[in-house]
Amino acid sequence: MAAKKPFTVIAHRGARADGVPENTLAAFARALEIGATWIELDVQWHAGHLWVLHDLRLERCTDGSGRLADRSVAELRRLRVRGGDHPIPRLPEVLALIDRRAKVNIELKTANGTAAAVARVLRACLKAGWRADDFLVSSFHHPELRIFRKLLPKVPVGLVEAGVPLNLAASATRLGAKALSMALAFPEARLVRDAHRRGLKVYVYTVNAPDDLARMRALGVDGVFTDFPDRALKQ
Repeated sequence: MAAKKPFTVIAHRGARADGVPENTLAAFARALEIGATWIELDVQWHAGHLWVLHDLRLERCTDGSGRLADRSVAELRRLRVRGGDHPIPRLPEVLALIDRRAKVNIELKTANGTAAAVARVLRACLKAGWRADDFLVSSFHHPELRIFRKLLPKVPVGLVEAGVPLNLAASATRLGAKALSMALAFPEARLVRDAHRRGLKVYVYTVNAPDDLARMRALGVDGVFTDFPDRALKQ
């Protein structure tokens, strides 16, 4: 019998569907408790800090309003993430919590210094004992990824796409990426084959339904982002 192909389960914003709010220290701690080997999070650079929050606006995720970039550090520190008494964490706090117990996919949500700030944090992590392949830095913002690649080339990067590029996986190759992350609606066999020919991993977001997970496995992708990592790890 052929060996089963390795398949990566990435806890999407932590174990956020497990009774704790997304992108909080509690969500990341829960992901570790259930045995997640990869954790995904989002970062925004503002006022000298890397805030771990998905949305550029505050209304959905927190008890605040307006754009994160329009609020002071003091205002942001007072906010609580919806669903509990959880502050908006900052990237160094999250990495200190994870402490090499899982690998981390950091998605750059903003430009204008985000890549440089993440590179500084990860450079310190590498000096403290993390390995370069403990991280994957990804983004829809491809120019920001190019900046990160120049600043910290040893840490792998991944392109995030919401559709099927006309050139399939060629853009990822040109950027020197190691992975291509695709929305669930778009992966197709020719794209997966092209990515694999180029030595790229293909990850799909956000895969929660068991039948979608089975379909992605059958398609040959390398892993999925999921809100239910405990379920995916068992399937």
